[in-house]
Amino acid sequence: MEKTLIEKMNDCREWIESALAYSGGTHDFRDVVDAVMTGHMQFWEAPKGCAITEVITFPKKKVLHIFLAAGEMQQIVDMDESAVEWAKSIGCDAVSIAGRRGWKKVLEHKGYEEQFTTLAKDI
Repeated sequence: MEKTLIEKMNDCREWIESALAYSGGTHDFRDVVDAVMTGHMQFWEAPKGCAITEVITFPKKKVLHIFLAAGEMQQIVDMDESAVEWAKSIGCDAVSIAGRRGWKKVLEHKGYEEQFTTLAKDI
């Protein structure tokens, strides 16, 4: 019997929560599950990692944004091609990722470039 989406996400809970530790407190695991279940975010699973994406439609651009990715680094990098193909299939013009600075070096060979610097403080 195939697992439900929630069961698959629960299998990846440790990875998801490890990535959420770097989110600045914007979401917890339940928030992510709710967003995936309502279709606002997408869950991508792989044997050794997972990712959560969201489609952001700006006035002049549609972007697949990688909200979080966790697990073994190479597994996550290997997931890029299928995510890009899916993004193209739904009319996206670009893919973005917000994360720790180390992702820059890991993803440069896939064509990713640093575009913004984000600063934040709690108030």
